[in-house]
Amino acid sequence: MGNYLHNLRRRRHKRLRDVAGHAAADQRVAVIGLGRFGSSLANELTRRGWDVLGIDTDSTLVQKHSDILTHSAVADCTDPVVMRQLGVGDFPSVVVGIGTDIEASILIASNLLEEGVPNIWAKAISRQHGQILERLGVHHVVLPEHEMGERVAHLVTGRMLDFIEFDDDYALVKTITPTTITGVPLGESAVRTRYGITVVGIKRPGQGFTHATAETVVEKGDVIIITGKTRAVETFAELS
Repeated sequence: MGNYLHNLRRRRHKRLRDVAGHAAADQRVAVIGLGRFGSSLANELTRRGWDVLGIDTDSTLVQKHSDILTHSAVADCTDPVVMRQLGVGDFPSVVVGIGTDIEASILIASNLLEEGVPNIWAKAISRQHGQILERLGVHHVVLPEHEMGERVAHLVTGRMLDFIEFDDDYALVKTITPTTITGVPLGESAVRTRYGITVVGIKRPGQGFTHATAETVVEKGDVIIITGKTRAVETFAELS
């Protein structure tokens, strides 16, 4: 499971870079499935100024979010004719937010691929579901429960306040400063050579975040942002 999720993240980040220029030029997206995942995503994209079409077979869900979304429709996108009538194939980005009905998720993804949608995101509820979507050719597969579980596990088991992992086994972490590097400039504490991490930001109690330099002296109680290989930042965050 760990290797699968890691490889999935790497492929997703690479594909995201490949389509970033296209997505930035056309901020239209269709979100199919307005459950908790789809509605949250659709509402956030709308808040950010995107032109969002929200679609669901449940009229109650569509009505609930119709005042927020740019456009909304009650429709069954497992039917390719219905999808064409809605013009979903003309959108540069489409999100399949359906998780519980795996058959519907796969059928809709297949329809989108047939329509030639250039940027398809799909939610998966299991490793097997994700593998099927990838084999179909879906550009971005998201496993929100698994990825959030992995993130929270890092927060529960250590001193981390936040954890974000990128491709190539690289992570960004917010954590409490360990006493081993307090009281001296970062350049003298040699965190890079000793721990394999870089301190990029610092926040003192009652103050905002500032960039860290070699001359920055961190003190007990400071919150720091560190980056480096995942295992290195995990080890550093365990220091007391």
